[in-house]
Amino acid sequence: MRWPALNRLLVHARQANSIARRYFVTNGFDGALTMLGLMVGFQTGGDVPLSVALQACLGAAVALLMSGLSSAYLSESAERKREMHKLEQALLSDLSESDYGRASRLVPLLVALVNGLSPLVISLIIMLPLWLSLWGMELPMSPFLLAMAVALGLIFLLGVLLGRLSRELWLWAGLRALVVGGLTVGIIYSFN
Repeated sequence: MRWPALNRLLVHARQANSIARRYFVTNGFDGALTMLGLMVGFQTGGDVPLSVALQACLGAAVALLMSGLSSAYLSESAERKREMHKLEQALLSDLSESDYGRASRLVPLLVALVNGLSPLVISLIIMLPLWLSLWGMELPMSPFLLAMAVALGLIFLLGVLLGRLSRELWLWAGLRALVVGGLTVGIIYSFN
């Protein structure tokens, strides 16, 4: 593929930025809230060995990865095929080998990667205090409490990102997201 063709392909693919951003935030929240829920459960559940907690968290993180990859790819691929078919019918032309056709095949892959990797990466960051404790590092508090604090911090940052995108006051947007995290913690604690 020559450079001008690659540039045209990238222009078409860039149109998926807003979709990828939404998936990043949506599945990032899923990852952060899932890990937050697990950490609250481990903290309130008594003596849960760190190795067991880490295995459970890794299992959830991999499940979020696979769910994000497959759901985004399948739905975006179907939407792109539908749009391509409608455009081909309007133009009475086969667009499969055009820049638009190639971008229609590339965009679902890119969006799926963002959708799958965002909860995985966020989950791994939240799990970091558990690993540090397991490796013998002295932490200022329970690794589960520290992981909860990291999760709430990341939830706040995701809210800040949404605030910047919507041109809202970043602090208000971050606090609004933090309320969701706080409600999650409160609901889980109410079951104990």
